[in-house]
Amino acid sequence: MKRCVLLVALLVVAGASAQANPVGLSANQLWRLEHGEIVVLDVVPPGGGIWQQGQGGTAVTFVNAFPKTVWRVLVDYPRHRGLYPRVTSAEVLAADRGRTLVRYVVGVGPLSFGFHVDNYPDEAHGRLVWRLDRERRNSLFHDTWGYWQVEPRGDGVMLTYAMGARTTLPAFLTRRAERDGLVETVKAVRERAEQSR
Repeated sequence: MKRCVLLVALLVVAGASAQANPVGLSANQLWRLEHGEIVVLDVVPPGGGIWQQGQGGTAVTFVNAFPKTVWRVLVDYPRHRGLYPRVTSAEVLAADRGRTLVRYVVGVGPLSFGFHVDNYPDEAHGRLVWRLDRERRNSLFHDTWGYWQVEPRGDGVMLTYAMGARTTLPAFLTRRAERDGLVETVKAVRERAEQSR
C-alpha cells in the first residue's frame, strides 16, 4: 500500500513538473531557480535556419509578480532601454493587434547601431515572439530572433527568455556579451516587475 501511494505521489509530482518545466530543466536547475538564481542554457531557439545557425541561449528565472505585471513590462517597448543591455533607445514605428515594429538603437563603445524588430505578442498564451525585420535597414544584426514565455507558477511566474543572433561582428567577439546579456536582461525584467507589484 505504501509503495502504491508513493508511486501515485511521484506521478503527480512528475506531471506537475513537466507542465511547469517547459525547457526541460533538471531537478538541480529547478532548485536553483527556487532559490533566486537565473539559469542559463546553451539552447538557441529555433528560427536561425538550417545552414546559418546563430549563437545565443536561453535564460530562466522565477519572478515574484503577477503574470499580467510581467507581461506589461515585456510589452512596454519604449521602456526597453532599461531592460536590454546597451539599448539607448526603443521607438515603436507601427503597431496593430498582432504585431509591433520597434526600432532599437544600441551603443557599443563610441558607436551606435540601429535595427528593426517585429514583435508578435500573444498574451493569452503568455508568449512574445520577435524577429528582425530584414526588409529594413539593420546595421548590427544579420538576423536576431527569439521569444519570452510567461508561465504562472505558484504566487509568481517562471520567465523564459530565449534569443538567437547573427551579428556583423565575429562570433568570438560577441559570444560572452550575448550570454551576459541574457542574464542582465532577465534580471532587469524581474526587478522591474517585482517593483511594480
